[in-house]
Amino acid sequence: MVTMSGKKGAAPSSLAQQYAKIIAAVSAYWVCSIGLVFVNKYLLSSSDLKLDAPLFVTWYQCVCTVGLCLLCAYAGKLLPNTITFPEMTFDYRISREVLPLSFVFVGMIAFNNLCLKHVGVSFYYVGRSLTTVFNVVCSYLILGIGTSKKAMACCLFIIGGFFLGVNQEDAAGSLSVSGVIFGVMASLFVALNAIFTQRSLPIVGDSVWRLTFYNNINACMLFLPLMLFSGEFGEVAFFPHIGSAHFWFLMSISGLFGFLMGYVTGWQIQVTSPLTHNISGTAKAAAQTVMAVIWWNEFKPILWWISNVVVLLGSGAYTKVKRDEMKAKFSNERSTVESKRLLPTTPEGESSETV
Repeated sequence: MVTMSGKKGAAPSSLAQQYAKIIAAVSAYWVCSIGLVFVNKYLLSSSDLKLDAPLFVTWYQCVCTVGLCLLCAYAGKLLPNTITFPEMTFDYRISREVLPLSFVFVGMIAFNNLCLKHVGVSFYYVGRSLTTVFNVVCSYLILGIGTSKKAMACCLFIIGGFFLGVNQEDAAGSLSVSGVIFGVMASLFVALNAIFTQRSLPIVGDSVWRLTFYNNINACMLFLPLMLFSGEFGEVAFFPHIGSAHFWFLMSISGLFGFLMGYVTGWQIQVTSPLTHNISGTAKAAAQTVMAVIWWNEFKPILWWISNVVVLLGSGAYTKVKRDEMKAKFSNERSTVESKRLLPTTPEGESSETV
């Protein structure tokens, strides 16, 4: 094959580059996502640290995100041809308009970390698996969007896997009721966050990074009274490792992973597709579960593994059902537009159907 430049072999090379981009994006997503979960688990419930301050850990991650947004914006000014990043300037009015989303965002990340603190990494995915179900419920109650019977069946499948997983954790003697409750609340707030994010994006000119910036600034302020009332200020003040460089290094790595998740998620969707992104996330969750079981030398019965498989299959099936429905809707709309365009018109420009 000869390209426009007259050189042979360029097409295979570009195909190889495309595959390399996909591999790099998926790998980055897996590393950041799995790394964030494992680092957070160590910070939240390690017997070495013994730090009982999950809100403080979450607050610091928000501080890191704000700092990294400002750093990237500054780097974008210095190297405009290399780094593309929106300008970060604070506007009190925008911050106030984003505040409803920020309340939901604080609930989401707080309950996520509280769930991770009380349950093992191996159960973390199942513990938070009701996000899809709450997406359906919230979309109907808040947006008035219905759901097909196939999608509902997938949700029932997920719910069944969730309860089977809870039952097996209880049978194994490792069930944390508070962890399960936090997981359910985290799932609810993840679903709400998606809805409120969609509503809030126009406020910041549809810039995901600017929304991230304002959201995390608000979150930094909202976490302060929560830490005060929960007594975490005292816990942190008397924490024996508060001056440890190792502790702050891990805290900063956690903050960096949290910041990068916004980028690598968008990157993976960009070089693949939303469906592939969801499939990748499902596969990542399975790998994360297996890694956790091996790392902590856990023994899990067959029904426990079946619960994970049921949740994974239900989530994957739901993704495929929604994708097929979107494709069918797009095809129908396109056919309608094409049929109207091909209709004969009267001299006055009206469709012959209306004459």
